[in-house]
Amino acid sequence: MRADNSATHPSSIAVAEPAGPLRTTPAIRPEAAEAATAGRGPGSGPARRPSAGRSGTVLAGLGVVAFSLTFPATVWGLESFGPWSLVALRSVLAALIAGGVLLAARVPLPARRHWAGLAVVGGGVVVGFPLLTTLALRTSTTSHAAVVVGLLPLTTAVLGSLRTGERPSRAFWAAALAGAGVVIAFTVWQSGGALAPGDLYLFGALLVCAAGYTEGGRLARLMPGWHVIGWALVLCLPLAVAGSLVALPLEPVHLNAHGVLGLVWVAAGSTFLGLYVWYRGMAAIGVARASQLQLAQPLLTLLWSFLLLGEEMTAAAPVAAVAVLVCIAATQRVGRGAARESRRARS
Repeated sequence: MRADNSATHPSSIAVAEPAGPLRTTPAIRPEAAEAATAGRGPGSGPARRPSAGRSGTVLAGLGVVAFSLTFPATVWGLESFGPWSLVALRSVLAALIAGGVLLAARVPLPARRHWAGLAVVGGGVVVGFPLLTTLALRTSTTSHAAVVVGLLPLTTAVLGSLRTGERPSRAFWAAALAGAGVVIAFTVWQSGGALAPGDLYLFGALLVCAAGYTEGGRLARLMPGWHVIGWALVLCLPLAVAGSLVALPLEPVHLNAHGVLGLVWVAAGSTFLGLYVWYRGMAAIGVARASQLQLAQPLLTLLWSFLLLGEEMTAAAPVAAVAVLVCIAATQRVGRGAARESRRARS
């Protein structure tokens, strides 16, 4: 008979079990085992170490900066490509980058139970959001399209709470609603308060992107964030290649420096690198807290649009920026306080 390990049992002497019903160890769910390996319990929310929380905020913030360049880069890309060609090519290039990195790192295929979640990520942030926003930007300015990003943080926080079990406090929701209100009021006023023809595309993009962010944030607790976006991109590669083969012969192509730079950025910067740091940040600080950092994204987009596209920047922008920063600080402070209370309760 095998003796049990003395480090885990009171006695190092093997003792026969008394006769009786067979006792079994409760089964451990695969998700719990993966999360334990990563040092986090499933649905546990923010990482336990304060330093991980700070680094998570920085990573998610870098993702927001990368995303803020997406609309201006898309406008540049549309100078050379049609909307369907641009979206298909950005997905192909991003998938080739991701596939090369996964292959070089010899990353094994994800477990079968994760493929449905990866399909949601791919459908939301790899295909749905880029396609719908690109179609909208044919008739909308980047400043008007920023209203989508103004609503995205709140929508992501709501879906994240429903999907991952996070329960932010009332103070968090108050600050999140205030931040969304500031951004929406500013962006609608900036665009003159009128609905643009592409608004249906924009609101559709809002919903699919929030779903992709939420599912990606959940999966990033079970596997590294770059694995999440990497496999989601690879999963979408056959569809992207087929779309490129169909769209390129049907849409005009006029290559210039802006068009090529725009395509490269939305593929490598926004789609791969941006989502890589974004999902790592979400895994560290939680979907709800990370989502509120995106309140700054519309204002950053307006800044890039002013610098790169020559669009108008009004005097109200700095006022809105200060108000948004206050709301972001409030959501992050409340989130850090909740994380500390959670650590005390577990200890």
